[in-house]
Amino acid sequence: MNSPVEIVGKTPMTSDPSPLSVRLAQASDKAALRAAVAELHNVEGRLHDSRLPGEETADAYLAWMLAEAARDGAVFVAEAGGVFAGFAAGWVVQDEYIEETPDSNRFGYISDVCVLPAFRGRRIAARLLEALEVRLSLYGIKRIRLSALAANKAARTSYERLGYVAYEIVCEKAAPKRSPDAGSADN
Repeated sequence: MNSPVEIVGKTPMTSDPSPLSVRLAQASDKAALRAAVAELHNVEGRLHDSRLPGEETADAYLAWMLAEAARDGAVFVAEAGGVFAGFAAGWVVQDEYIEETPDSNRFGYISDVCVLPAFRGRRIAARLLEALEVRLSLYGIKRIRLSALAANKAARTSYERLGYVAYEIVCEKAAPKRSPDAGSADN
């Protein structure tokens, strides 16, 4: 986790006089980040049956996310009046897809954006994304990618409003039920 505090900006919010600040996450944010990851995973679980409950995933996911961000990335935290309001995490990814251009194979990846329910509707996600985009661009990347569950219309709308466009669409279908006498794929 990044240790220095970097205030990206303070903005008085119209519906709340508390100033909003966006800064790099610190070790002291770990408990709030864990709770936000659990919240995010619970929301995703309500949107798609492939997602496990947040309490089951939060510790391992947070450890993984912080390790990835520690390489070539960052985790930013938003606070409203000194209260944790949300976070965004991302890092540089290097892929080796033969069909992709070099600038498409090395890109900034935003893994997570979470604004806690009490703070939604204040453009906090936009501020977090802006901070993370600036940080990732310092690594010389030309593209930034993120993803959202198809059912998460609020997130997709927010990302589109910020200039993100569909790059690749992944479709899913349930596999057909296997009859007991069908054997295995190896037969």
